[in-house]
Amino acid sequence: MQRLVRFLSLAFFLGCNSLSALGDRPNVIILFVDDQGYYDLGCYGATEVKTPRIDRLAEEGIRFTDYYAAAPICSPSRAGLLTGCYPRRVGMETWVQRADSNRGIHPDEVTLAELFRENGYATACIGKWHLGDKPPFLPNAQGFDEYFGLLHNLDPVEVIYFEGKDGPGFWRNGEIAQPNVDPAELTRRYTDEAISYIRSKRDAPFFLYLPHTMLHNPLGVSPDFQGSSDWGEYGDAIQELDFHVGRLMDTLEEEGISDNTVVIYASDNGRGPGRNPSQPMQGHKLTTWECGIRVPAIAWGPGLGIAKGKTNSKVVSALDWYPTLASLAGIEIPAKHPVIDGRDLSSSLKGIEDIGLNEAVADRRRWEPPLEWSPLFTRDEYRDAFFIHGSQGALAAVRSGKWKLFLNPSLALYDLEADPGEAKPVRNGEVLRKLRGMAVMFQEEMSRDARRAGEWHSP
Repeated sequence: MQRLVRFLSLAFFLGCNSLSALGDRPNVIILFVDDQGYYDLGCYGATEVKTPRIDRLAEEGIRFTDYYAAAPICSPSRAGLLTGCYPRRVGMETWVQRADSNRGIHPDEVTLAELFRENGYATACIGKWHLGDKPPFLPNAQGFDEYFGLLHNLDPVEVIYFEGKDGPGFWRNGEIAQPNVDPAELTRRYTDEAISYIRSKRDAPFFLYLPHTMLHNPLGVSPDFQGSSDWGEYGDAIQELDFHVGRLMDTLEEEGISDNTVVIYASDNGRGPGRNPSQPMQGHKLTTWECGIRVPAIAWGPGLGIAKGKTNSKVVSALDWYPTLASLAGIEIPAKHPVIDGRDLSSSLKGIEDIGLNEAVADRRRWEPPLEWSPLFTRDEYRDAFFIHGSQGALAAVRSGKWKLFLNPSLALYDLEADPGEAKPVRNGEVLRKLRGMAVMFQEEMSRDARRAGEWHSP
């Protein structure tokens, strides 16, 4: 009976008459940008670049102010997004998966692509993968029907593995499609492929994961955008990216499917600190200061009831897209599914009470607080905290509400509302003990429940 009530509520929630027909289900697009900093869009305070098309997504959707990438470095961040789990839970918390790596997302994990494909969606990944290049870890083995893009970065520490060989280049499904590529062609080429895919799937629900290589070094800018910004090559690359985001959004409109599509825009990790007094946060990529891991994020879908022109200041992370997008698509995550850490935000995106098909999923996590910690925080507070890991995989900090506690090299507590620049630790023994207790409990949870990454052994 409870499931029936949920189903009927969800039908109203999505504003459609029937979820049984696949054509009624929304399309989902994740635009995942590489190395874009928190302040590096017009809608986040950048003055050196113009980003009208991405800003329009924020104007017509929800802009998140306190959104965290799953990690301050590439591969763990992508693993967190695609599994809805802390990278540590799935054994993918450490550094990146280069061409000498034999690791990747374990085949037993159910990625977002696998979940959507199991529920009738066409699935595609177009862009940078960086989650392993051995057979069990390739996109087509992780739930994507179609793949086009780069398996690796183009920076010197990765290109070196391909000396005297083809690549790193474009792959199409399991074969090399172009052995060598120019960074300046990537943003346009990915967008061309994405537009072609959208047009081919306009009559069926699709899940499109579009992880851009830009704005990772080496930067690449096509001639039309060189010198177009007041921020050198990085700013030029942002403006080119904005132009191609606009092309993609125009395609949705032209194909008559914009009202039935959810678009998520987010960065995989931070880049650098603020540049003026109105941008106080500090940190770089690889660090766990705010600008290392807090990044831009926008949710767009006005035709599906996602709130328009809103700002969300709650603590949200990349892990939350997994159950949230599943709920928006009418997909219930089954009880047999591996435990995930993300929370269902679908009702808050719509600005309504309750509903949320997968709201209970986060409560499948272990909750066994010892007597020392049980009086200090509730299950909801523990679930809603975000546990920040460094680029080497160790737990580094805990964010709960306005508070952030650094754990190493010594305990340091910051009030991010009063001090977003993390300039002056505060003394609050009650809050410090609470967040330290959460950290201890989380470590215990991971020691008991973390799963293994996939390991490849040559035949």
